[in-house]
Amino acid sequence: MPRMTAAAAAVEILKREGVSQAFGVPGAAINPFYRELKNVGGISHTLARHVEGASHMAEGYTRTSPGNIGVCIGTSGPAGTDMITGLYSAIADSIPILCITGQAPVAKLHKEDFQAVDIASIAKPVTKAATTVLEAAQVPGVFQQAFHLMRSGRPGPVLIDLPIDVQLTEIEFDPETYEPLPVYKPRATRAQAEKAIRFLLDSERPLIVAGGGIINADASDLLVEFAELTGVPVISTLMGWGVIPDDHELAAGMVGVQTSHRYGNATFLESDFVLGIGNRWANRHTGYNLDAYLGDRKFVHVDIEPTQIGKIFAPDFGIASDAKAALELFIEVAKELKAEGKLPDYSAWVASHLERKGSLQRRTHFDNVPMKPQRVYEEMNKAFGPETRYVTTIGLSQIAGAQMLHVYKPRHWINCGQAGPLGWTIPAALGVATADPQTPVVALSGDYDFQFMLEELAVGAQHKIPYVHVLVNNAYLGLIRQAQGGLGINFEVNLEFENINAPELGVYGVDHVKVVEGLGCKAIRVTDPNELGAAFEEAKKLAAEYSVPVVVEAILERVTNISMSKTVDMSDVTEFEELATEPGHAPTAIRPLSA
Repeated sequence: MPRMTAAAAAVEILKREGVSQAFGVPGAAINPFYRELKNVGGISHTLARHVEGASHMAEGYTRTSPGNIGVCIGTSGPAGTDMITGLYSAIADSIPILCITGQAPVAKLHKEDFQAVDIASIAKPVTKAATTVLEAAQVPGVFQQAFHLMRSGRPGPVLIDLPIDVQLTEIEFDPETYEPLPVYKPRATRAQAEKAIRFLLDSERPLIVAGGGIINADASDLLVEFAELTGVPVISTLMGWGVIPDDHELAAGMVGVQTSHRYGNATFLESDFVLGIGNRWANRHTGYNLDAYLGDRKFVHVDIEPTQIGKIFAPDFGIASDAKAALELFIEVAKELKAEGKLPDYSAWVASHLERKGSLQRRTHFDNVPMKPQRVYEEMNKAFGPETRYVTTIGLSQIAGAQMLHVYKPRHWINCGQAGPLGWTIPAALGVATADPQTPVVALSGDYDFQFMLEELAVGAQHKIPYVHVLVNNAYLGLIRQAQGGLGINFEVNLEFENINAPELGVYGVDHVKVVEGLGCKAIRVTDPNELGAAFEEAKKLAAEYSVPVVVEAILERVTNISMSKTVDMSDVTEFEELATEPGHAPTAIRPLSA
């Protein structure tokens, strides 16, 4: 039997589980593992500037392609606690990442050793499993179980904590005989599929709500096939955006209190049956007024996690199943019904949804200087095509982007959905661009999100990771300012100041161009909306020429309120801005504005 250090065995297992890329920051307690990364070889490594950044890079990497599992690595103590935010973000959105931390020697774990902390206990609430390995011989089994857990059922992250002496201990391990454990995913039954379809047959105005579980299951093509077979319009959740192309006849937009379309909410409120697949009825989708959301509709809920069924409200029928397995059965049953002439004709319902899609639109075309954010998204629609992967996290920039941008493919809207940590966008975009360097990546940030982890831009410069970053700058915590309005305050949300080194900025404070250039990247500042298109084209050229991130900063008007519900009620969304009433008001709308 071959002998090797436990750390070397761990690296061998990573390779056999399909890992070829890791992100991290070395340190004393994890250095033996890093030695084996170098000696064993086969896994590329990207050095982050912050350990939380490494965890978000791993998230972006996982979210980009089916089967990817991002790995983030850090030393003991604060490195592990820094990565907790990434673990929280990953478990909230059902994203498998593996976090590996170093630790003090086993004998020192309860002696307040330098940078020794019980990271496993800290991480347990935000992982599927968190383990400090006390016996070196257990390392192979713990890693094997980690991948099994990350892939089985509802996907999610795992943390493995390795004391330094455990890493260095030699163990018996034969990599050639290693095999990953079988993955478990619950599967719908034929009887369950037939009952779900009976609800569909009894409805006149059905909708499918397509969630991120469909993307996780790599089943978007099946979702489109089922929708086309039955003629049922599809509402995408924020995490499911891209399962059906925005310009598809059956794409009915998004629903909710923030990241929603006027036509999506209106169509939902006209529906009488909703089939939710791979979604979790998040509150930004349903709102807090469940009476308005539920109405007199019937609901069927399909989710891979049994405890999600009934968590927010009791559906009329629930199925615990992987989305792909359920959709395969739904298609099988629907094809049989169609052959028998028993599928209803929903063409009138589809026509009514298309009429709303072509009339209930928000205005994007404004020539104001300073510019309105809506114009930025209009110009992004013109400049960045259907192959673009968008990456963003939270704030008015993300909310407006979700309302106005267009997505045509799964995994082309990569968004931290539930956790929404500021600073997520830059490292996540680097992870996405690392996972798929052939596809254009465009990140979207407000100024505060951008400032949280902008040091990670240096990672893009060092490792030659090009992408375009659109920075919309109003020198405000815009979403918090808008939320404070309901409380009658505007307190500690103003980022304006006069920069003594850049008086030309006026009150916009931070000179992002100089900061970005100081980190080895390229930047363009735009103050006139009519120059945005040229700036985006120049950014694409610079990214290709220099292989670094390129930031396009758009200087916005200080205050713009973005459409959302003041009452957290999806039937009560306030439209703060002038609406589109003629085609020129929304020239890049997914469906031309009806005359």
